[in-house]
Amino acid sequence: MNAPADRPLLDVNGIEVIYNHVILVLKGVSLTVPEGAIVALLGGNGAGKTTTLRAVSNLLAGERGAVTKGTIELRGERIEALSPAALVQRGLVQVMEGRHCFAHLTIEENLLTGAYTRKDRGEVAANLEKVYTYFPRLKTRRTSQAAYTSGGEQQMCAIGRALMANPSVVLLDEPSMGLAPQIVDEVFSIVRDLNQKERVTFLLAEQNTSMALRYADFGYILENGRVVMDGEAASLRENEDVKEFYLGVGGGDRKSFRDVKSYKRRKRWLA
Repeated sequence: MNAPADRPLLDVNGIEVIYNHVILVLKGVSLTVPEGAIVALLGGNGAGKTTTLRAVSNLLAGERGAVTKGTIELRGERIEALSPAALVQRGLVQVMEGRHCFAHLTIEENLLTGAYTRKDRGEVAANLEKVYTYFPRLKTRRTSQAAYTSGGEQQMCAIGRALMANPSVVLLDEPSMGLAPQIVDEVFSIVRDLNQKERVTFLLAEQNTSMALRYADFGYILENGRVVMDGEAASLRENEDVKEFYLGVGGGDRKSFRDVKSYKRRKRWLA
């Protein structure tokens, strides 16, 4: 597998994850995330994307999961034994799949919960204004209860809440899930702005391969708990196997998955 040329901010090396002491979910996953990059984890349901993010942020224990092999390093420091709170203090924050806003709190109260590790009130206020600058819709809805806002606004709130911790790397799980296409575009555009203007590094898990590869610098494709392909986002977009199996185009004269040519390609892809 090729790796990005830059020195990695995050280095995941050959990790295996087991749930309930018996179910092997990740089978030697390795990936690197350079500082200042957007790296996409791609694949269908059950590929291992969310498990990879939870392994990095040490949130597996709540799901009765554990990293049983391999190493995870942040800036060269082993982090497998650190608590999620300790990781937040080191600048690594995860935005969970499904948004998970506090429904009874207002948008602004939700955002402020993300600043619980911050001690300087002036910095918290400045960060809040920065979040409102990137998410002007949240400023408009700042006094609304999260339960009465749209899915897109809740996703923006979840990302904004993570930014309140002033992170250097954000793990973003399925940001497009359940959102209208125009809102997905808006969310990804904001992610790109945060990356380019604030130098926030993103590792995002996403089923919408086309959208993710449009905004990411580098991508890893997972199937059945293994990385089956990786590369620069531009090269993955042009790869014939990626086009056929993830972008819904290509495949030549293939009529069905029973076609011999397709079957051979499928076997090579999964080998």
